[in-house]
Amino acid sequence: MTLNRETSLGYLTNWAGRLLARELERHLALIGLTPACMPVLFALEAGEASQKVIAERASVEQATMAATLNRMERAGLITRRPNPDDGRSQLVALTTGAREKLPQVEAAARAVNTSVLEQLTPQEGEQFIALTHKVIAALLALEEPKR
Repeated sequence: MTLNRETSLGYLTNWAGRLLARELERHLALIGLTPACMPVLFALEAGEASQKVIAERASVEQATMAATLNRMERAGLITRRPNPDDGRSQLVALTTGAREKLPQVEAAARAVNTSVLEQLTPQEGEQFIALTHKVIAALLALEEPKR
């Protein structure tokens, strides 16, 4: 069997993801953020949550999420307070400054997505999004414990 990066789903998906992240990083740097903040911003846009919930929403390991939250706290993007329902955890919330950046984050993400999807027909763009969802669902199904 010969590995071919031109036909490897994993390689191509990873490469596209890295290129998208690099372009998003360029846009986010202008507002003082990094792509690592995006899952936290998405998870907390509706309100505060525990680190565990944020990690689950973002599909990120707890240790990775802890490091990201520590960086975001040092940057003044999040606050933490004791969880009144569970003394062992804290609730995390976006600061006012982070909330004020959300429209710029949305604009940056939209600009990157638009610049890429403009290379496709509208039908191809819709198909790409739909097929990407199917691939993600298939991979998530592989992660489920076998019964």
